Amino acid sequence: MNLSARRTRIASAGLIALLSLALFYPTLRWLVSEWLGNDYYSHGPLVPLISALLAWRLWVKRATPPQPPPARGGRGGGVSVALIPVLLGLAGYLYALLQRAYFVASLAMILLIAGLIWYLLGTAALRRLAFPIAFLLFMVPLPFVEPLSVPMAQLTGMVAATVVRLFGVPIVVNGSQVSLPNVELVVGAQCSGLRSIVSLLTLVGLVVFLVRGPAWGKALLALSSIPIAILGNVLRVASLLAIANAWGAEAGFKYYHDYSSIVFFLSAVVLLLIFSRVVQCREIREDIF
Repeated sequence: MNLSARRTRIASAGLIALLSLALFYPTLRWLVSEWLGNDYYSHGPLVPLISALLAWRLWVKRATPPQPPPARGGRGGGVSVALIPVLLGLAGYLYALLQRAYFVASLAMILLIAGLIWYLLGTAALRRLAFPIAFLLFMVPLPFVEPLSVPMAQLTGMVAATVVRLFGVPIVVNGSQVSLPNVELVVGAQCSGLRSIVSLLTLVGLVVFLVRGPAWGKALLALSSIPIAILGNVLRVASLLAIANAWGAEAGFKYYHDYSSIVFFLSAVVLLLIFSRVVQCREIREDIF
């Protein structure tokens, strides 16, 4: 490729990037606002950064000669099949933007990015970058997570209370109200464990891609993240109730509550790492690092 053609490609790529940034700005602004204000998706800013890093590593490690866009259909030319996701993504994105349905707009934006890569860089590039593109789904706040937190917290409180009763502590649960001999507590939405579940699902999605192992092992590893997160959160709430019963609500909620979430999340990560060895997902892929 001569210098003039290279400059043309760089200029074209820069122009497409600027136009895409202008088009995606309202949705990106909504995503940033959600990341800053939604506790369940505080990890959101890391997702596009990790996705970009993986895309760069995959592109460098598996560098191949440039591939032309997919062949055009029909004898007289016709429209490239790669334009289908581009047009569908663009139409869905603009419609969702007009309706201020930013969750749908975020999904359409990811589809549009995939379509542009397919159309501009070819099928091989799309296959190579499939995971970094799909990983972007973890940055989009799911609309049902926050409403689900209250019933999930109540269920967690009931199960945690059952665990505490096994040690002879008299405890009564009425919805989110928990009555101990010495204190009355409320199991709020922050005790639902959904934050740990969402974070662990994101982490496991990345780990499943990065490790080598059989397909069944990766599937079991991915599925194990939810029960491990739920179990860890139940044990956290049960230990919190036990501490509140022994030393009072202030000890449980002021000193133990905030730090225990970090400890139990790290414990869940350790359990996942141990389980990954059980299902034969032990080694990191060499084609990325």
